[in-house]
Amino acid sequence: MEIEFKFCIPAGRLKAVEAALKRGAVQRTRLQARYFDTADLRLAAHGVVLRLRKEGPRWVQTVKATGDNALHRLEHNVDLGTGSAAPQVDPQRHQDTPVGERLAKLLAASDGDDGAGTGPGALVERQSTDIVRLTRDVRVTGAGGAVVEMALDVGKVVAHAGTPEQRESPVCELELELKSGDVQGLVSLTRRWSQQHGLWFSTVSKAERGARLLAAREQVDAVKAEPPRFATQHPDGRAIQQAVVAACLAQMLPNASEIAAGNADPADEEQVHQLRIGIRRLRTALRELAPLDTDSALFKAAEWEPPLVEAFRALGELRDREQVVKLAQPRLREAGAPEFDPLAGDARSDSEGTSPPASAGDVVRAAAFQNVLVSLIGFTALAPAETAAVDADDTRRLLRKRLQKLHKQAVRDGQRFESLDTESQHRVRKRLKRLRYLAEFVAPLFEGEDKDAAERYLKALRPAQDALGEFNDEAVALALYRDAAQHDGRAWFAVGWFTARHAGGAKACRKALAKIEGAPRFWKKG
Repeated sequence: MEIEFKFCIPAGRLKAVEAALKRGAVQRTRLQARYFDTADLRLAAHGVVLRLRKEGPRWVQTVKATGDNALHRLEHNVDLGTGSAAPQVDPQRHQDTPVGERLAKLLAASDGDDGAGTGPGALVERQSTDIVRLTRDVRVTGAGGAVVEMALDVGKVVAHAGTPEQRESPVCELELELKSGDVQGLVSLTRRWSQQHGLWFSTVSKAERGARLLAAREQVDAVKAEPPRFATQHPDGRAIQQAVVAACLAQMLPNASEIAAGNADPADEEQVHQLRIGIRRLRTALRELAPLDTDSALFKAAEWEPPLVEAFRALGELRDREQVVKLAQPRLREAGAPEFDPLAGDARSDSEGTSPPASAGDVVRAAAFQNVLVSLIGFTALAPAETAAVDADDTRRLLRKRLQKLHKQAVRDGQRFESLDTESQHRVRKRLKRLRYLAEFVAPLFEGEDKDAAERYLKALRPAQDALGEFNDEAVALALYRDAAQHDGRAWFAVGWFTARHAGGAKACRKALAKIEGAPRFWKKG
């Protein structure tokens, strides 16, 4: 199993990265690879890559697959020797290996085809790459000692080679792979290079680049949250922290990668939205699960909080105002409001010399945000805790206590919601989200005979979430139109309309929160 980071290099930084790499002994190799898949792209759909590559004079066949987290990859290589002619690809070369077994299962079709014939599991060449690679081994000293292979890849991915439909995509990447030693040594070196050269973490493999070229597709769907995967039913505190952080990163990293690379569709804000959800879930995990491992420096350190808060805020400023207006305008129009764009003032401010806000790509590529991602990815790859982590029984006790506290807070918040000031009402919404996310994270750990208990509890939270969400949107809209009214009187209709709705919205929130009190709590014993 390999452990590696991969980063995209901004075009203007390539010379500096290459010069820095060449301060040590480097090896130059030309890599010419061919990628194989079934006609229905079954391997790509399951995160498996089958590759035949000429590495200098030698041919190597490789199969790769996604591992347990963002750093881990299953990989098996077979050296096929030298030769001018390319060998035939053969899946059987990987038999009796974990990744080979996964490959065989995918290739096995109803007719028994194992990839060598012409049935549904038959393999065909899908794309190719031509890369010049510079490699250098770096020894990291200190507490996180390690040997790391750094590889600078520059070249291209080609689909439909030799046909009128041929398409190409440039490659400019830096990979850092742990060869031996402590994963924290890899993290330390990675953070240094990422910060010095403005690199950003990428989840898009060369095989995935080729698949997009084949499909003539530049944008991909946003990645949504998935529940954490626990190795056992009774994990200790460190294992829970790692599994939950890994689940948060599984949502954040692909969306951040697309945004940073400029692949996100500017007309579709879903990737920004899903990245913000991932950040909010991650902040909940780091806050609520901190007591589960008293020796986890990551969970005790405050360095992660400011960059995550700043990214969340900046992305929200880009998205929330447009989203609120998009939702509010049809309702205002129906109520008889004059036609008016409250965001027109933003464009006027820009024309008057005010600096425009940073783009979503700028926010994600920021060194501080990338630094946090690298640190968190490294945390998920740490070895299991030996002594400091809270054991499984105490972990469940602590989780019950925290869930119960958040539940009671939600009920108390509901009883006094209408009397709270605006900022306190907003905090109620944030606390309810923390309750929901924590419940989603740990629900599998409390599954007994009634496996639907957690889902019933989460379902009971949804009316309050919806009411608070709508109330918050209208509060944001009210503030937005009130600001706009300072330069355009047409905004006063919206100010009056939202003000008139405010008390009714607060009452709806109080009633919805009151219903949480009777929700059956899945974490309760007996």
